[in-house]
Amino acid sequence: MMEAIETAVREGKLLESSAENIARMLETSQDPVDEAAVRELVAGEEWDELNDRFFKTLAFGTGGLRSRTVGKVVTKAERGDAAEGACPQFPCVGTQAMNFYNVSRATRGLIAYVKKWVAANAPERRPAIAISHDTRYFSREFAEYCARVCTDLGVDAYLVESCRATPQVSFAVRHYGCTAGVMLTASHNPSHDNGFKAYFNDGAQIVEPHASAIVAEVNALTSAAYEPLPEAERGELKILGEALDALYMDRLETLMLQPELLEKAKALKVVFTNLHGTGGIIVTKMLERLGFDYLTVPEQDVQDGAFPTVASPNPENPPALAMAIDLAKREKADIVIGTDPDCDRMGVAVRDAAGEMVLLTGNQIGSLLAYYRTQTLFEQGILNEANKSHATLIKTFVTTNLQTEIARRYGIGCVNTLTGFKYIGQKLGKYEEAVPLAEGKSYGELSEEESRELRLQHSKYFIFGGEESYGYLGGDFIRDKDGNAAVVMFCELAAYAVSRGLTLPDLMDEVYRKFGYYLETLHSVVMEGAEGAGKIQKLATSYTQAPPSEVDGSAVTAVRNFAEDDFTDEEGDAIPKEKMIFVDLADGRSFAVRPSGTEPKIKYYLFSQNPAGAGELEAEEVASLKKASAEKLGSLWSFLERDIEARLLA
Repeated sequence: MMEAIETAVREGKLLESSAENIARMLETSQDPVDEAAVRELVAGEEWDELNDRFFKTLAFGTGGLRSRTVGKVVTKAERGDAAEGACPQFPCVGTQAMNFYNVSRATRGLIAYVKKWVAANAPERRPAIAISHDTRYFSREFAEYCARVCTDLGVDAYLVESCRATPQVSFAVRHYGCTAGVMLTASHNPSHDNGFKAYFNDGAQIVEPHASAIVAEVNALTSAAYEPLPEAERGELKILGEALDALYMDRLETLMLQPELLEKAKALKVVFTNLHGTGGIIVTKMLERLGFDYLTVPEQDVQDGAFPTVASPNPENPPALAMAIDLAKREKADIVIGTDPDCDRMGVAVRDAAGEMVLLTGNQIGSLLAYYRTQTLFEQGILNEANKSHATLIKTFVTTNLQTEIARRYGIGCVNTLTGFKYIGQKLGKYEEAVPLAEGKSYGELSEEESRELRLQHSKYFIFGGEESYGYLGGDFIRDKDGNAAVVMFCELAAYAVSRGLTLPDLMDEVYRKFGYYLETLHSVVMEGAEGAGKIQKLATSYTQAPPSEVDGSAVTAVRNFAEDDFTDEEGDAIPKEKMIFVDLADGRSFAVRPSGTEPKIKYYLFSQNPAGAGELEAEEVASLKKASAEKLGSLWSFLERDIEARLLA
């Protein structure tokens, strides 16, 4: 076998790095499936597959791990006793794959850092890690393995009894005082992927100063083998279930700003789909608790990592909601809501004045929620002229500036962060640290009203935050985007619209008239495997080495290079370096280019903005701007597509 591998390297069929990683893995592997799978692939001359699996060792980044857990080619050794087309018995073999080898590295690296941190900061306590998972292939197996590694190495493991939504990990870390958290998920990726997300003791995904140290600990490990501690030194396994759900749902209910609107909600019918994921565990209970008339999509209620009824389990993609929309049409429902497999994202379709179901974008959903929650807090007197400078929205740079304009009009803050909810979580941690507490009192013990009062006096009160990629948060009792919370907030928003005799598209147009018309589109260029990774790198680098001076007939007025230039946010905090380029054009359009940190794609964000100015826009003006903006962004993307081809050929 090794002779065939060496020959493939000489003939240019197999990367030298792939051969080195294959040899290294086989030297240390104690799993017979590893060698058997490699032998099959070599015998079948599946060199592209071997390159994809071994061209590098899956690196643990600040977002954790994410990769294939089922190969493009599934070997007989991996399939084992499983039927053709079903989940294989064993995960994908490879140093670049999501398997027990890499879960072991990630878990042990996290444990190593957690132990050092506890020894320096809380030596009287034993480290504890909360662990959850979604419905993906091998998620439960990976979670149980992660828990076993924790207890073997002297760390208490809080493991969910069955799959739960990602935001519940954040909640569990904060509620139970855990040192860290782990979520086994690849969010809305295709069914063949899985991943490992890490959280620290604030309930947010890891950021500096912890991130680099954890990454170094993980990436230093080259074997899955470890030696368990003596029995007396091991950690305890604690199972989380309905008690955690009840505590979490009680906090979700506090997100309602006007519970009295629920009476209006009885006129609404909601169709909900969890897209074969975890959303049905909490969302349906919350809809019942709040009194909404709802039904689900039976075919998609089944928790299944194959996501058999959708091409992609991503509520950002219109086809994912097609079955729910069809059901809504048959049942004359008003709203369709879908959450992704780990229920941290939410997509919706709503009925317009003409009776048609209309999909809202992530930017539109976020802007409606930001507007409603801000306006309501002022109407209730919770926010006022005296304290509004202590209130803020938080969004990412690639999220619509409509939210910036809403904040400006109300005189509150609006902070931009890099993409990734960990940066929003980091801001919430900063605000929490500024809150003065009575001796012996912890922040988590405060009620929503108590913490809000303290934040409005001494720190910053977080009204709402979100990403254009359908992730939202309306409270700081967790530190990650939350699909469960998004459903609660959106249903209240819908009840508010009904109370005023409006459809949600009507309300969106009202926001446009007040603040201006903003349009954004997202385009992703997918390039998989070792070859694709090289193309993405080349394309991203080209914008730094050869930035455009003119785009689609408009002069470039500014290029912001977040990988090399120094930036601070609206509060004066330094923005970490990230591979992202922002290009502003003289005609008011702009676009951003950013390689995805979790998927084999490079993303293009296109923006058009037309602020309303001092007065409101007329309905006819909004209609005209909608048409013109769509044409301008369509033309911009056509230009960029041609430019992408030229840059890859250069």
